[in-house]
Amino acid sequence: MATDSAIEWTDATWNPVTGCSKISPGCKFCYAERLTERFGRGNFTDVTLRPDRLGLPMRWRAPRMIFVNSMSDLFHERVPFDFIDEVFAVMARSSHHVFQVLTKRPDRLVAWHRSQGSGASLPPHVWVGVSVESAPYVWRIDRLRQVDVAVRFISAEPLLGPLPALDLTGIAWLISGGESGGTASRALVERSGDGRWAPRASAVEWVRDLRDQCCAAGVAFFHKQWGGPRPTSGGRNIDGREWSEYPQLADLSR
Repeated sequence: MATDSAIEWTDATWNPVTGCSKISPGCKFCYAERLTERFGRGNFTDVTLRPDRLGLPMRWRAPRMIFVNSMSDLFHERVPFDFIDEVFAVMARSSHHVFQVLTKRPDRLVAWHRSQGSGASLPPHVWVGVSVESAPYVWRIDRLRQVDVAVRFISAEPLLGPLPALDLTGIAWLISGGESGGTASRALVERSGDGRWAPRASAVEWVRDLRDQCCAAGVAFFHKQWGGPRPTSGGRNIDGREWSEYPQLADLSR
């Protein structure tokens, strides 16, 4: 289904695929898994294609920024390339929207992109990003650079460690964020030393460093949240300012 979203950097979500499996430390307390369990929507590890949802963006007349597959990973190993082709065909025909595609599986992204033929470029209103939660996963950015797309972005959320000296060549946007999770998801949240349930913390200096790297490289920077029991618990300010920048390569009417 497609719904209005409370995620700060998008307007709506569209999930032509649901379900996923964990691939790196950032997945440990996956919010999509928490929502699936909380609302009894079945087994989260059942990756399910939803062809009945493919046409939804074309029914939305007002332009929106749409996060694709907020409840899954479009490039999961159990999503066939033929279905990914259909998803991208819908996006191509819905050029009044901006689509944000985020993956932790950039190797499969690159393989799919190469299957489209040499020199194939994605439509400029389709943005593609990778999640990078800590330094061991910076390699995902290198894979992303192999895809011909106007806007490449990084989601450093949940930020679990410093990301010093990033190569931001070819990157238009970086989103940072801490981890959130409350008592309703206690089975998926780490127990802290003082006996309270709490999400893993992001250090202020890690986020400041990302902001400074983006400013120096001319990359749009968006700090989504500090994290806590709820997404809004820690607010969004860095040194008294909210950072809500977007790439300048599209008219977002903001």
